[in-house]
Amino acid sequence: MNIRTNILLRVYLAFGLIVIFAAAVVVQLCRVQFVQGKKWKAMADSMSTRYVNVEAARGNIFSVDGSLLATSVPEYELHMDMLAGGIAEDKVFYQKVDSLAMKLSQFFGDKSATYYSRMLRDARSDSSRYELIRRTVSYQDLKQIRKFPIFNMGKYKGGLIVVAKNKRILPFRSLAARTIGYKNENIKNPVGLEGAYSNYINGENGKRLMQRIAGNVWIPVNNDEEEEITAKDGSDIISTIDVNFQDVAERALKKQLIKSQADHGCVILMEVATGEIRAIANYTKVADGEYAEKLNYAISESAEPGSTFKLATYMTAIEQHKIDTNTLVDCEGGQTKLYNKIIRDSHLGNNVITVMTAFEKSSNVAAAKLIYQHYKDNPSQFTDQLYSYHLNDKLGLQIPGEGQPLIKTPKSKSWSPLSLPQIAYGYESKLTPLQTLTFYNAVANNGKMIAPLFVREIRNLGNTVEHFQARVINHKICSDVTLSKVKVMLNNVVEYGSGKTTVRSDLYKVAGKTGTAQVADGKLGYKNKVYQSSFCGYFPANHPKYSLIVVINKPLGAYYGAEVAGPVFRELADRVFARDLDVNQNSTLRLVGNTQMPKPKLGDRKAAAEVYTKLGIKPLYASNNAATTGVDTSNGIAMDDVKYKNGYVPDVTGMGLSDALYVLGNAGYKVGVRGSGTVTKQSAIGGSYMPKGTKILIELQ
Repeated sequence: MNIRTNILLRVYLAFGLIVIFAAAVVVQLCRVQFVQGKKWKAMADSMSTRYVNVEAARGNIFSVDGSLLATSVPEYELHMDMLAGGIAEDKVFYQKVDSLAMKLSQFFGDKSATYYSRMLRDARSDSSRYELIRRTVSYQDLKQIRKFPIFNMGKYKGGLIVVAKNKRILPFRSLAARTIGYKNENIKNPVGLEGAYSNYINGENGKRLMQRIAGNVWIPVNNDEEEEITAKDGSDIISTIDVNFQDVAERALKKQLIKSQADHGCVILMEVATGEIRAIANYTKVADGEYAEKLNYAISESAEPGSTFKLATYMTAIEQHKIDTNTLVDCEGGQTKLYNKIIRDSHLGNNVITVMTAFEKSSNVAAAKLIYQHYKDNPSQFTDQLYSYHLNDKLGLQIPGEGQPLIKTPKSKSWSPLSLPQIAYGYESKLTPLQTLTFYNAVANNGKMIAPLFVREIRNLGNTVEHFQARVINHKICSDVTLSKVKVMLNNVVEYGSGKTTVRSDLYKVAGKTGTAQVADGKLGYKNKVYQSSFCGYFPANHPKYSLIVVINKPLGAYYGAEVAGPVFRELADRVFARDLDVNQNSTLRLVGNTQMPKPKLGDRKAAAEVYTKLGIKPLYASNNAATTGVDTSNGIAMDDVKYKNGYVPDVTGMGLSDALYVLGNAGYKVGVRGSGTVTKQSAIGGSYMPKGTKILIELQ
């Protein structure tokens, strides 16, 4: 083969390979264009456009009286497309840019017109399609800005790009802020109503189509209903909070915290019959004289309750017939020793006193000795009764963060011979303030224990989605007889005992109990003498409408519950009494001064006569119905003995509880009691025949 043939062969081979390669390219182009066209087009679109979530407007949170506690308001972020159709020509842009800069400077007042002009011109030089103008503007501001030069050319020509956002605001600012809570994606555990009911409040997010431009910047595509999914706003929450009571509660608590220089404290106001929380305040010391809501101590801080726990102690012993209100106990001068531990009363000097007096004076010695005496051989009998009150169970609140209660039993690892007497006066147990209040509320609610409510209703577009009512925890925590006795004990604490000086009111009756507990201070334990002061009760005592607890931790100086927590209780109760007409109308006002003769109660004539004589009042021995007998009662009180025949029911209407129980008991009948005050009704009419042993229900008011 000659050289020429060899060269031609190589040329033909190379040319053939080029043709084959070109053909392969053409085939592949056709394949990409026609066979795989849809696939690659979709991929291209996904690289340059995408849908992003449009946050829905969150639902509102209202107070029980319709006031707005939390709401979402629209806010807007402003950007500008420097190459928009209306300003594509330099002449149009540069003719109006200075006017726009002047308007922006005057409207926002933060930078000069020269600064804005230079910023816009630089953005134009960089061909920016998404230049940030302002991070946050309101809707009212936006309406004005749309009228500025260039921007008034229209949505597409003027280049103004508006990105809508929602901002959560609290119209009452810090009022009930911790209970309202907040939404934060970075926090795992929900906070307050915002967190607990986020599924309702959040709504459903929409979709917005965004397009990527030069510089890896994403801008919204022109609004088109076919390309966007509209967000659905969230549902509204109707809370149980009353803004007026909440305001008073926060003010009263903060004032006392500042006065006592305490570390933190809380207040809870609950409606007795419904369990609805009308006010709940929590403050933590952040600096000298400054307090802020940081933690919800009312529902989360589980601590030794102190003397407020004595209500459960005495209720248990009375219910199990171990003691009665007139049982005597020797307080040994206010100090006793059990298992090498000295138990002291806050005020020494008490010797032999009744259970009623011991409760009024909040004697630790009396509570410890009585419980130890009657339960030392069978402590489970005592703790089992406490468990029957559900004091060891969480309340199952509508908002998260409830603290775990603790009621020890003989099976507990930390149980010791001292546990029984110490539990009796409020130590070696743990309850949150709301758990303690719920127990007291049950007493005010005639024995029915109900779970507290923070949310009454959920609404969407004005229609009720879900309605909440009180969940019954315990239908009857104790018998009516025991209930009537502990009610009198709680009333006497305020009338004659430790709550008399700071809590008692001349306008309405209050029932409750003071509490002073020494609390552990970190690693130092109880060495630092740090205290928790509290008062828990309800009012008006004769017709309970509200229950209330005040807890103040680590006060400096005075630390007794009556001195520190009592004034907060009284101030809030006074304001509630003044505002709530229902409470005013159903309460018997105290009369100041001897304006009229006291109303007589039926009972033993000899005993009553002795009391009246001591008071300087003349007893008139005639029928109680003085109006029909013609007895002149202007200078005395008409009275007579109660007489009854064997086998016939005595008429006890008008008597006090002790006399009614005495008369019916002597007549051979069992007695059930409801209410407090004087007897207004009895299930068996006086004078009717009933066999002995029959149970007769009496109602007192």
